[in-house]
Amino acid sequence: MRIRLLRALALGVTALAVASCSHSQAPVAIATHADDYGQPVGDQQVQQGGDLVMGLSNDPDRLDPTTSSSLYTRYVMSTICEKLYDNNASGNLVPQLATELPRFSDDGLTVTIPIRTGVSFADGTPFDAAAVRTSLRRHLSMEGSQRSAELGPIAEVETDGPAQVVIHYRTPFAPITAALADRAGMIMSPTALKEEGNDFGDHPVCVGPFKFAQRTAQTSIVVERDPLYYDAQNVHFDTITYRIMADPKARTAALHSGAIQVADTMSPQDADALSTDPRLHLLVSGSFGFQGFYLNIGNVDGAGKTPKQIDTPLAKDPRIRQALSLSIDRQALVDKAFKGWYDPACTAIAPLTSYATQASTACPAFDPERSRRLLAEAGVQTPYPISMQVMNVADQLEYAQVLRDAVAAGGFDLRIVPTEYSAMLDAQKRGTYEALLLGWSGRLDPDGNIARFLVTGSTGNYTGYSSPSLDDVLAWAAHTTSPARRGALYEQAVRSIARDNPYIYTYRLRNLTAHSTRVTGIEVYADGAVRLGKAAFVSERNS
Repeated sequence: MRIRLLRALALGVTALAVASCSHSQAPVAIATHADDYGQPVGDQQVQQGGDLVMGLSNDPDRLDPTTSSSLYTRYVMSTICEKLYDNNASGNLVPQLATELPRFSDDGLTVTIPIRTGVSFADGTPFDAAAVRTSLRRHLSMEGSQRSAELGPIAEVETDGPAQVVIHYRTPFAPITAALADRAGMIMSPTALKEEGNDFGDHPVCVGPFKFAQRTAQTSIVVERDPLYYDAQNVHFDTITYRIMADPKARTAALHSGAIQVADTMSPQDADALSTDPRLHLLVSGSFGFQGFYLNIGNVDGAGKTPKQIDTPLAKDPRIRQALSLSIDRQALVDKAFKGWYDPACTAIAPLTSYATQASTACPAFDPERSRRLLAEAGVQTPYPISMQVMNVADQLEYAQVLRDAVAAGGFDLRIVPTEYSAMLDAQKRGTYEALLLGWSGRLDPDGNIARFLVTGSTGNYTGYSSPSLDDVLAWAAHTTSPARRGALYEQAVRSIARDNPYIYTYRLRNLTAHSTRVTGIEVYADGAVRLGKAAFVSERNS
């Protein structure tokens, strides 16, 4: 199903005219594997109760929506911490804790959000507009927040009675609805925030079908059904245990043995076999996100701090970074490392959105000869060495090795440093890396895929990159209410990023999630989150 963005001001959707891009390969193609996002339980006969075990491919960071930067935290939080809005299977935004899409004033400076009534947090605290205001203000002001830039130039958050939140902007911010469909829209119990403070992530309390029960470091996270949840009649499991299992082979073996019933991020090496196993169901979805690598240009004191130019040729000279990009045959690498299950990625614009045009998704030319010429012009010795931290899992290491062999032809010596996922997240934020192979699960609106990482001073600007001209382009793209104008500005941003290459886009994964046929109601959309909150074991009479 073709993913569609919401129209008009809330998202700034546009259908752009196809434009050519010189010195580029053809636009990125979408893989031929059919999407299967799963289905809700519906009227299927299911069991009430039971304990589901999911093999989770990495240990999440702290379970705090304000500070988290881990995709795997989103998996867990999706069951315990609902948002004001959510994505649905068609790629549209729909209300979740809100009751309708935001209402915008004519000048775009005031955004009114009606919210549910008669709802309680898992600790019994009433959910109301004041609670929403507390969470949004925390996202904006807390030290170390990863959400502040996502919410845009907010002047104030107020309430209009118990059932309406009013956001006042200094300048219009079109991507707000999409931002509130992710962690920026997760609402936390004000009682728990007051009691736990900065330790909220150790005992998170929100509104959700489940509530946090316990966490064993690097081993498991357990959530249990919340009887206070407003739709509790459609919640079936007693508990869900997220068992940390970094090895995809181990997850596959545990699925076959029945030790776990669902697992995320299955290896493309195993996908063909999983898709034909009658005891398993392989969910496949495209992604709004991208994979590639950060190049540290000025992240010296930590993400979001004032950039300081790092004194290396790679950091100082954009010709070297451009040469590195030119050394990568993205399609060939995907085919070799991932058996064609993933797609090449060349920009932050996802093919599964209305922004996907030739100009916004086209790859730079694969030209290792030009790469070597650029290195010669830069006056560096070749092969030029780059140290790259890579997640210490088989698929990532294999891709990095294929990448290393490929860029050697362009004059580079890529030195792979296997690193645990949690340590990579820490290095990403602190800037203690030269190159870092790590991706992003993606957002519906391009602002969430670009501005977060590249605007000067953003808490998600992990490369320490600073370009006043790009800042201006992205600011106008977020502020304008014209869909066509937004689209043209994002094309301009893509061209600017391709000149400086602070982040080099290489591939776009497809979300491969396998589950036992004993389970139904598991869904995975293009935002990457595995949704288990309303899933259930199939009734024995139907199994």
